[in-house]
Parts: sequence; structure tokens; C-alpha cells
Amino acid sequence: MTKTNIFFAIKLLTLFFFTEVRSQQPNIQFSVSQDGTGDYRTIQEAVNAVRDHMQYKVSIYVKPGIYKEKLVIPAWKKNIRIIGVDREKTIITNGDYTGKPFPGGDFTGNPKFGTYTSYTVLVQGNDCSLENITVENTAGPVGQAVALTIEGDRFAAKNCALLGHQDTLYTSKDGRCYFENCLIVGTTDFIFGEATAVFYKCKIKSLADSFITAASTSKQQVFGYVFLDCDLVAAPGVKKVFLGRPWRPFAKTVFIRCNLGEQIVREGWHSWPGDPLFANKDKTAFYAEYNNKGKGADTSGRVAWAKQLTKKEAEAYTVKNIFLNWDPTF
Repeated sequence: MTKTNIFFAIKLLTLFFFTEVRSQQPNIQFSVSQDGTGDYRTIQEAVNAVRDHMQYKVSIYVKPGIYKEKLVIPAWKKNIRIIGVDREKTIITNGDYTGKPFPGGDFTGNPKFGTYTSYTVLVQGNDCSLENITVENTAGPVGQAVALTIEGDRFAAKNCALLGHQDTLYTSKDGRCYFENCLIVGTTDFIFGEATAVFYKCKIKSLADSFITAASTSKQQVFGYVFLDCDLVAAPGVKKVFLGRPWRPFAKTVFIRCNLGEQIVREGWHSWPGDPLFANKDKTAFYAEYNNKGKGADTSGRVAWAKQLTKKEAEAYTVKNIFLNWDPTF
């Protein structure tokens, strides 16, 4: 047998092995409907029904409706897919915000909600995903009010809408997150946190003159927030939006092949001065762009510490290279 034949034989055996493994995985499904025609009436009940430390994917199909829940997927509930029919018709909603009275107090005894407890949906389990779902925080422009908080690793969202004002999406820990074809709406720092996150073909909508991102990437992370082929838009009257500001010194945020609307200021980025513990963040943050278009893509007036990637540098920003051994694509 030639080396070529041996190579193809190994490939066929490998393909057969993984196909066989996938075919042996059980098809576990739950359904949720408020009218009682599903397995459960609330999404939380369906999540609770998933076996702890699940090793196989569990699909929770959610019928159209407005689900007023404060949904938690705890760390011991893994491999959960929550799937709606249409993000316009399947909505998870709540309205907690920083400073709102917290009945009984939170886990620290704080009698009021804070940024970390204001979420509508909290995902702590690994390998979870949302599809065709809207997650919203309806508190309005009252301060920090999170719609979605992600603490788990390997989280993915497709065709979802994340709606809020300040602090809409919190990628809380240094895990990996992937967003595809999602609508993300907010005012100030409405995409923030530590995770390595890719936003692919998403629409990012600013509701006020403010800042889109506030990354807190750690020094050890190679990538932070990466926006690929996204569309940055704004509500009427919004004219002064920054791409981002560093919440912590080693924040990393990159926009590649995005359409930047006229609301994006010429400076592009803000250094967020005034924090004595984390001074001079502009000297350590990594904020970069490549091959963007639109009225806000003119880089001639960008802050001196922003970077324009070369073609070769930009080639490193692929989903495969960023996430290494995890393929989040649907």
C-alpha cells in the first residue's frame, strides 16, 4: 500500500469513528410552552430538569412567548442548547438594575441589586448556547442593568437579540464566547468583560453618545474582543460613539471588515483616565482596526495609541486561530 493510500485510509477510519460516536449520542429534548402544551411552562424548569454534569447535548425548544424570568444555568448544568422559533417572538425579559432593592439581599448580603446580580440570564455552565432568542433588560436608562451574563466557557449565540442600555452584555470571565448574526443594543459599555469573544456578522446598535466596549482582558490572553464583518449603527440623534475604552489595563479589542457608521468619532477610542489604581491604560491596551468601511472608518484622526493592523497581522484573526481546539460554528 502506498503512503497516499495509507493516508486516505486513516482519514476514512477517523471520519467513521467520529461519525459513529456522534450517532451513539442520545437525542435529549425538552419543550417549553406557557400554555401547558410543552414539557414545562418555564425555561428555568426545563434547565433544572437537565441532568447535572451532562455529557451530551440537551436541546430545550422554547415556543413563542414573553417569558418573564431571571434565568440561571448553573455551573453543574452543561451542554444545554436553548432554541427559540424566532427571536422576535421568543423573549426572555426582566428589569433588575443596580440600586434596585433586592428582597432578602444577594449572596454578599447586599440589600440592593448590583451589576453582577442585575442580569436577566446568567450562564455559568460550559458548552451552552442560545439560538433564535431575545434576552432583554427592560430597566431602561437607570444605570447598570445587564441582559446576559456569561461565566461559562465555550458559549455560543446565533440569531439572538440582546437588548438593554448600560452594560447589556457581560462576558464575565476568561472563557470563550461566540456570537453570530446577533443584534446587540445598548448605551454605555454595553459589551464588557474579560472573555475572549468573537462577534461575527452582528449588528451593534448604540442608543446614546457613549462607549460600545469596555474590555477587561487579562495580560495572559492573546485575544480579547474581535468583531468580524459587523455593522455598527445608531439610533436617531446619536452622533458621538467611541469603539471602546479599557476597563482594565490590558484590554484588547479589534474591528475587522466592519461597517462603521457616522456616529463613530474620529478618535475612535477613549483611554478612560482617572482611575488611580489603573492609570495610563492607553500604554498597555491593544485597540486595533483593519479594512473597515463606512463614514466612521476614517483612521486619520484616531488616537495615537490605536493600531492599524497589516494584512498579515489581520490574517491571524480567524475563528479557528482565536479559539484553537473549539469550533463554535453552527
